[in-house]
Amino acid sequence: MEPQRARIPGYANAKATRAYAERHVKAGDGAEGHYSEYTRSKLRLSSLGVGTFGGAATPEVDGRMAAIVARALCSGINVIDTAAHYRYGRSLAAVGTGVRVALNAGVPREAMFLIGKGGFLAFPGGPPADFDRWFEREIAAQRLGSRQHLAKGAHLLTPEYIDHQLDLSRRLMGVETLDVFLVDQPEVHIPQIGKEETSRKLEPVFALLERAVRENRIRGYGISTFDGFRVETDAPLFQSLTSMQALAERAARAVTGDERARHHFRLAMLPFNQVMPEGFARFNTATGQGNVASPLQAAHQLEVYVMASHTLLKGHLARQSVDVVAERLADYPNPAQRALQFNRSTPGLGTSLVGLSAPEHLDDLLAVAGRPLLERRDYLGMYRRAE
Repeated sequence: MEPQRARIPGYANAKATRAYAERHVKAGDGAEGHYSEYTRSKLRLSSLGVGTFGGAATPEVDGRMAAIVARALCSGINVIDTAAHYRYGRSLAAVGTGVRVALNAGVPREAMFLIGKGGFLAFPGGPPADFDRWFEREIAAQRLGSRQHLAKGAHLLTPEYIDHQLDLSRRLMGVETLDVFLVDQPEVHIPQIGKEETSRKLEPVFALLERAVRENRIRGYGISTFDGFRVETDAPLFQSLTSMQALAERAARAVTGDERARHHFRLAMLPFNQVMPEGFARFNTATGQGNVASPLQAAHQLEVYVMASHTLLKGHLARQSVDVVAERLADYPNPAQRALQFNRSTPGLGTSLVGLSAPEHLDDLLAVAGRPLLERRDYLGMYRRAE
């Protein structure tokens, strides 16, 4: 499973992503508005990206996933998302294969934006027959974490384990540098140890990731949540984007010894779709700038790029749209394309990720990428109609 080739050097930069965007807009692969600027770096990222969560852990799915990644990168989709635990690490290797195919087809590494995630146990090769023995040998004996650090029997939030998964991701993908690495769903620890202790555990993880930036293993980092950013402020699992950024600021100062050091917390990921619109519609985040905002508005003020997961809600929105979306986007041929266009037209949302495990599913992404975004008034009209 592990590539035995020299790692691909480089990382996304402004010049290459701008040229990539211009080329694909000119070719008709992406309409104006299909590419967004990624924070201060001025990278240009596609409004739709490829996710790699789904599918069986088989060579057949590996091949299909690699083909999807390669075709997407060659067709104007330059955001690829994966995680150390997806398909027991096989998704990492499949992404790496697809990246190499795209490189050979002329897409520079510097035009690609590659995302890794860590936190959930990866189980390389598949679930162990004896979990306790496996954990003792692979985790505890390697000083990556202990059973008392484990949340939901599947998640570790230790700097050592996150560091391990970061290097596993780079190794299996075959790249020197990831464009961003996300701590995946840290809120799962809150029911076990509380919100304050979870934040205390996150700070040294962020310090590790700040060091990884200095070592050129990553270019930035962030958080991927399921509940954290989108629930009500008084919900037990709520995590404020503002508080996460404050942790990052402290971590950057600790690593550099400079009170003026800038952190590298760049990206927030949360579920967003027609039936989970909280990122846009719920005002739950005190920004520290005198206002309470939605997660998307807060991210804009705090200069954090936002990506959406669960764009198709595990396939449900590929089969059926909510009534107002079906009515307003009736000229789109199927519910999947309506869901993609709804998400990518959301103000403040940079990229919507879609998990793909069959090549034909990519056709919907490419079709929508070539269409203009909805006008803001038309998008907002769907919320008013839904009321």
